[in-house]
Amino acid sequence: MRTELVSEPGDPGRPNEDFASVAVAASGQGGSLVVLDGVTPPAGGTGCLHSVPWYTARLGGALTELTVSLPDVPLADALSRAIALTAARHAETCDLSHPRTPQATVALARWSPAAVEYLVLSDAALLVESPGGAVTALLDDRLSRIPRAARATDALIDATLRNKEGGFFTAAADPAVAARAVTGVLPRAEVRALAALTDGAARWVETFREGDWDDCFRLLRKEGARALVDRVRALERADTDRVFLGRAKTHDDATAVHVEP
Repeated sequence: MRTELVSEPGDPGRPNEDFASVAVAASGQGGSLVVLDGVTPPAGGTGCLHSVPWYTARLGGALTELTVSLPDVPLADALSRAIALTAARHAETCDLSHPRTPQATVALARWSPAAVEYLVLSDAALLVESPGGAVTALLDDRLSRIPRAARATDALIDATLRNKEGGFFTAAADPAVAARAVTGVLPRAEVRALAALTDGAARWVETFREGDWDDCFRLLRKEGARALVDRVRALERADTDRVFLGRAKTHDDATAVHVEP
């Protein structure tokens, strides 16, 4: 197996809220990748004593262990269990019903000699390259399909869209949200390589339109994950008139993982 992982905070003075891991089964007959993008809360509190990095570290650690140790458990069930385990660690001290309780977007993949399973929840991106070089983007596009007017303020999003029917879903404190994820299984012979990106790294495609997902994967293969993140940072710095970034933060945490199982 060959893997490359780069994760960089948007602000060196703040903790990185992303999480990424690649694990190999003890048998050597498979493995998994986990990428989480912690959701930065607005000012005003989250009802929780803990930070977003605290949450993503614990949810990511649980997912890394469960996806490898329980290979017969579907990824949605593994995510449900990991959310429940993480919630139990702070249920007695925190208000887990708060709409901004620490939460994250999720991209998971697990491979065996026979199959590659995948799961995507919210705006992380999982890319699959076939032996012939074709790239398929596995996305949960519910957030992008919501009209901009419906996302005008954080308060409006929390009241009407966040983890609500007709809106979008993230991994927070409710294990049932795992059933909302985009999931599937591919024959192992149809997968040559995988890549997972948080939206901070996916800006190269989704915000700056430097290329499509095929171009992005070719960049990862040829120049590596570090080059992708560096190019995103250069584009962010150059967008001084906010033509592409608009109201978005100038630099976001950016994580890219490239795996050849």
